[in-house]
Amino acid sequence: MDVDELYGLPLERFTPERNALARELRGAGSRAQAAEVAALRKPSVAAWAVNQLVRTQVRAIEELFAAGDALRAAHDAVLAGRGDGSSLRAAVEGERLAVEKLAGGARGLLTSDGHELSPTIIERVTGTLHAAALDDEARAQVREGRLERELRHVGLGMGALSAPAKPRARREPAAKRAPAKKRAADRAAEERAERERAEARAAARATEREARRRVERAERAIGVAVDRRDRAAAALKAAEAERAEAEAERDEAEAELREAERVLGD
Repeated sequence: MDVDELYGLPLERFTPERNALARELRGAGSRAQAAEVAALRKPSVAAWAVNQLVRTQVRAIEELFAAGDALRAAHDAVLAGRGDGSSLRAAVEGERLAVEKLAGGARGLLTSDGHELSPTIIERVTGTLHAAALDDEARAQVREGRLERELRHVGLGMGALSAPAKPRARREPAAKRAPAKKRAADRAAEERAERERAEARAAARATEREARRRVERAERAIGVAVDRRDRAAAALKAAEAERAEAEAERDEAEAELREAERVLGD
């Protein structure tokens, strides 16, 4: 068993196998490595699901990364004035479909492993997949297959992905056209460009608001999880104390039993 194998195990086996590996390393004299292993955190359910996707859905994961690259390229092309709205929308759809395909695989993994299939968990899985598609650092973490917590892409660089196509280049009027027609055409082009810029800004603001809401939801979920963890830790401590007390009582009773048996034997 090594660290990579730990993250491929069913989730309920992670902690006991991690502890066993740490003991094995300590027994072999690798105390520093044992301490590192013992400090590994059990993955969240969503992170565990993504780790399994990386191991079992290799082709779909690579398709996701390719779709993310295509989306970023299309977005950059539009910003540079080389792309158009239809290409950008097609890239957005390609990335969405790649994420949905993997999310479907995650549903199967979670269901087969007995985990609760809640909308929140699926949202965290898809958020991690989106982050891996669009962010190089997130992609490197996902590719490693050792996530402990889900990821989220909240940057605004892709904020105007659904923005309309950039305005077509205005053709220069023919030399024989009247100046009035030229001025009217120029005004129309400027107005159209301004409308499209305003729509792009509105799309970016909407993306920002949604990103903030998702961050807030994630922070609330973290707070709930921490509270549950603290309660569980307190319950575990109380249970350990009860067990120790019961063991002491058992030992005392066994000693009395042995003494009674000795007296009866005499």
